Amino acid sequence: MTSIDKLIANTIREDVRAGHIYNVPDSSGYIKLDAMENPYQLPDALRAELAQRLADAVLNRYPVPSYAGIKERIRAKLGVPAGFDVILGNGSDEIISILCTATARQDKRAVVLAPIPAFVMFQRSAQFAGMDFVGVPLKADFSLDRAAMLAAIAEHKPSLVFLAYPNNPTGNLYDEADMVAIIEALGENGIVVADEAYHPFARTSFMDKLPQYPNLVVMRTLSKLGLAGIRLGYLAAAPALLEQFDKVRPPYNVNVLTQVVAEFALDHVEVLDEQAARLNEARTELAAAMAALPGVTVFPSSANFITLRVPDAEKTCAKLFAERVLIKNLSRMHELLANCIRVTVSTPEENSVFLNALKASLQA
Repeated sequence: MTSIDKLIANTIREDVRAGHIYNVPDSSGYIKLDAMENPYQLPDALRAELAQRLADAVLNRYPVPSYAGIKERIRAKLGVPAGFDVILGNGSDEIISILCTATARQDKRAVVLAPIPAFVMFQRSAQFAGMDFVGVPLKADFSLDRAAMLAAIAEHKPSLVFLAYPNNPTGNLYDEADMVAIIEALGENGIVVADEAYHPFARTSFMDKLPQYPNLVVMRTLSKLGLAGIRLGYLAAAPALLEQFDKVRPPYNVNVLTQVVAEFALDHVEVLDEQAARLNEARTELAAAMAALPGVTVFPSSANFITLRVPDAEKTCAKLFAERVLIKNLSRMHELLANCIRVTVSTPEENSVFLNALKASLQA
């Protein structure tokens, strides 16, 4: 064992040493349909105006720590109820980490609970915060297993329950009554996080239920709205809860350039909403075209991606990769996703290339 190996063994946590880096493959030269990104940029006139704002950004000073400009726009334009506020994060990932850090109690081993399959960062953030993660399998149709969720809550008494609405990687919206039952079951003993990353496409939300349920918080991101590059997430909750979460938020966690772009984009949010509407129309068309292919099962989606089951996911992904099309192979994530793949809804041109490559892969 080398000196550096000994150093790592003596200092780095065992579960970290045994883990893996969150790998994002190089997409250069590929049609990128694996990351649920909005394929549309801002119109040229708005990009020119944004360039001037960025040129005027004050880069030699730290960001204004209150982020008042972004917060004001989020509250005004994105449906935050009166009397509620938001905190900001470097994408949803940092918000999840903040939530786990704040609830990782030291007097007992705290628990994070979520239906699975789900966004991998729920489990990773719980692990890194020193919490236990409990996953409750969805039903075969990807709906919530209400009875199993309530039983797990009674047994494990989680501090946090994450409910993605709609869910990634399955794309479906959970039944509202099932979610309410979970919120009510936790009551004062745990926090329910409605992860609404795909709200621009789902057009339904638990945001208006914040005043009704003090233990409910709503997490969103601007990434899926068309601003993945700026990495801005936000969390809406009761002010008393936000105060606690804010205590563990890193100072200056949102940089000046992100702040400028976010404020500008929210001043023109109708452009991003129109792009989301276009992608929803394309989702309907793409889903219908794939459902007509032999051996393909398409699952309902309220997001900007579609999950489908093919006869052989490994073969299909390899064929698509050879055609320079990147999609996500879900089949290794969970047994419920056997032979499932996930494709981002994109422009008509990219959707057409994907669909032709998918047809060819099924015939080969």
